[in-house]
Amino acid sequence: MSEKIEIRTTGAPAPTHTFSQGVRKGPFVQVSGQGPVDPTTSEYLYPGDVAAQTTRTLENVKAIVEASGATFDDVVMLRVYLTKREDFPTMNDAYGHFVSAHTSGDVLPSRTTVFTGLPREEMLVEIDAVAII
Repeated sequence: MSEKIEIRTTGAPAPTHTFSQGVRKGPFVQVSGQGPVDPTTSEYLYPGDVAAQTTRTLENVKAIVEASGATFDDVVMLRVYLTKREDFPTMNDAYGHFVSAHTSGDVLPSRTTVFTGLPREEMLVEIDAVAII
């Protein structure tokens, strides 16, 4: 059996609770849910702007994926959590732009979108990921 390895990077915000930014076990990489947080200041960014929050959140996910030794092309699944149904079209546009720009070829990652409450009031979006190297 392969060892479970914690993934850490300064390119994404440090976790504020008892979890890892990501975990790799064998070829599998699980990225913990990320939000629109500046990795340097830990400040929540872009209040009220779901498009900018989506892009910042995906940048954090990408940094953790890359810290694992994978690339964004290795991402097979992204889960998006939104606080408001009416933000879906705007999030979807920002998401589509980012994912298309960082994926080569014609196969994009799978995705699930869920509408829910999030841990911080200023968070409009949270995203986690699974990659296979």
